[in-house]
Amino acid sequence: MKTGIFGHEYQADKQNSIRELFDRLQKQDAEIWVEKHFYRYLSQTFAFTPEIKGLIHSNALPLDMIFSLGGDGTFLRTASWVGRQPIPVLGINTGRLGFLADISSSEIEETLEEIFRGEYCLEEKSLLQLEVPDSFPRPYSLNEIAVIRRDTASMITVSVYLDDEFLTEYLADGLLLSTPTGSTAYNLSVNGPIILSQSKSFVLSPIAPHSLNMRPLVIPDHYRIRLQVESRNKNFLVSLDGRSAVFPSGSEFYICKADFTLKVVKRLQQNFYDTLRKKLLWGRDARMN
Repeated sequence: MKTGIFGHEYQADKQNSIRELFDRLQKQDAEIWVEKHFYRYLSQTFAFTPEIKGLIHSNALPLDMIFSLGGDGTFLRTASWVGRQPIPVLGINTGRLGFLADISSSEIEETLEEIFRGEYCLEEKSLLQLEVPDSFPRPYSLNEIAVIRRDTASMITVSVYLDDEFLTEYLADGLLLSTPTGSTAYNLSVNGPIILSQSKSFVLSPIAPHSLNMRPLVIPDHYRIRLQVESRNKNFLVSLDGRSAVFPSGSEFYICKADFTLKVVKRLQQNFYDTLRKKLLWGRDARMN
């Protein structure tokens, strides 16, 4: 198996997990490629230079599977690199709360044994596409696209059209358009709903709206969304999974569902309901702690 490893820096307390992953892959005779910045970090910080096939410089490398070592932020950066390539990604959580990177360090050995036996499944994750390719070399988002005010206390005004039908005007600090995957990310922090990936939906969630009757709205994922943004500050931010660019007031955007999906590796006994109970403590009585 030709494998790739992406990772996050500043993981000094996780070096045992990192070494274990390399060790297990080598014992399975896997061909190992490592993202160049992560390999430099390992060699300079840990003096750890495992035997590898080569370094990953561009996204033109055909791999059978990629391992993302870190938290959900690392997973999102890995997904951005994968892009349209049909390469499955497994997230190993060496961070804190992980919905995307949901394999714990203690599960590395068992998980890899299952993978090399072919005992795993793939979940296909929808992405959003922002039709402004010049500003974002990779105009795709796995979690959300956010339109946010910049460097001022003044709110922005976002006019939203769904399939060219006017919906409403949001006067707020910003507006999120989230995928089901992103419904447990930024969307969750602004009281947006959690959406199952099977629902084929997106959700529009205002950020600190001026009017309390502006609530999140779940929409079909085949809609084409048009946004017109006005800002008293002359400009505002557009963010794709944390990758941001500045745009002038009066800009207009189209957002749609991307014409490809990201393949995410899951253990056979994993399901999203288990993740909700474990990560969000659903069903747990705080009085029993």
